[in-house]
Amino acid sequence: MKVTIIGSGYVGLVTGACLAELGNSVFCLDVDERKIAMLNAGGVPIYEPGLKELIERNRAAGRLTFSTDVAASVEHADVQFIAVGTPPDEDGSADLQYVLAAARNIGRHMTGFKVVVDKSTVPVGTGDRVAAAIREELAARGLEDLQYSVVSNPEFLKEGAAVEDFMRPDRIVLGCSPDVAGRHAKAIMRELYSPFNRNHERTFYMDVRSAEFTKYAANSMLATRISFMNELANLADEVGADIELVRLGIGSDPRIGYSFLYAGAGYGGSCFPKDVQALMRTATSYGKPMRVLEAVEAVNDAQKQVLANKVIKRFGEDLTGKTFAVWGLAFKPNTDDMREAPSRVLVRELVSRGAVLRVHDPVAMAEARRVIEADLADIEGGAGRVHFCEAQMDVLEDADALVIVTEWKVFRSPDFSEIRAKLKTPVIIDGRNLYEPDAMATAGIEYHAIGRSASMR
Repeated sequence: MKVTIIGSGYVGLVTGACLAELGNSVFCLDVDERKIAMLNAGGVPIYEPGLKELIERNRAAGRLTFSTDVAASVEHADVQFIAVGTPPDEDGSADLQYVLAAARNIGRHMTGFKVVVDKSTVPVGTGDRVAAAIREELAARGLEDLQYSVVSNPEFLKEGAAVEDFMRPDRIVLGCSPDVAGRHAKAIMRELYSPFNRNHERTFYMDVRSAEFTKYAANSMLATRISFMNELANLADEVGADIELVRLGIGSDPRIGYSFLYAGAGYGGSCFPKDVQALMRTATSYGKPMRVLEAVEAVNDAQKQVLANKVIKRFGEDLTGKTFAVWGLAFKPNTDDMREAPSRVLVRELVSRGAVLRVHDPVAMAEARRVIEADLADIEGGAGRVHFCEAQMDVLEDADALVIVTEWKVFRSPDFSEIRAKLKTPVIIDGRNLYEPDAMATAGIEYHAIGRSASMR
């Protein structure tokens, strides 16, 4: 089949490359000329395991094209995926300007039936607005009778495992309208996704609004589990319980399960923060405030301060003259995404108190440098006190403590004797509970984790 992907960002690139891998002819459109030039030159603007190889293979095979030509993108395929960004607006609602601009471009150039697929994460009711935008453009051209159908097909991709998630989905959600055009669109989408349903049916068909709602509901549920566990972890520190043992005890209940029950330094990234905010905004507009999600967001904001608070409790309010090593800057492993990353809160808090930081991330160094320099622009000399080290162990030189923010696999089994030898004081403040307190005690390292005070007594 022929497919057009509008937007060559995270979701668009993964969707386009994976559909091309299945033998489809995919046209990826983006208005950013520099991004398209990079892709055509063999570069990839984001880090995602396996994605670069997938793109290279399918470009070479002629199944994957990158362009800024809007008219050509609409002409290329009957299936038009909208996969542009929906950043949070000032009030927390999703900014739909790019989605609606894409819809209008389709309406301006289409000459036959189109299936317009909302792949971007959009609020309930966006499908109606996309349809209206296309209808207005067709009317301006005197083509009111030209047929199209808007489908909601939310993505459920985890950064760091997006290619695997797309190629081996646990579910495919398709929201289609019940009219004749919607039934035709449903048949086309069923054919497009048929390779994923050979062993068993993974597709859930529903109306458009329910599909839109499903995406926000899923991310909000996961965010809720994370914040709930972080609150339990903070209480465990106070009452003398070990949150890791608690996690095992409650996760063994099949009604609860183990996923997303890890205590840490708070969630970040492009999805959970903005999706929680967007769902709350939608609920408020209908007079149905989401009290649970309000608490989830508040807990997460506070959790991002936990690591800095532990540093301050151990080393004092004034950190002038202190140096701290930081492992992990991206909001999660296997990505270079710094959006809403807990590391940004930690870096700003420690630098504002006079500290010098030596930081390392296996992948996100370039993006982290750009973001952190902007974050510290209002602190005189602030950016100059953050040193980016290419080697993981180099950050430890003359540091007063090691702070772990992101749970990269390479951090899981370090040489603890080397850590102890390099640090001024053998202190690890672990925001991801990577190590066992007993092992740290044996290694002669003072260890501060999240919700594990009972194991460190």
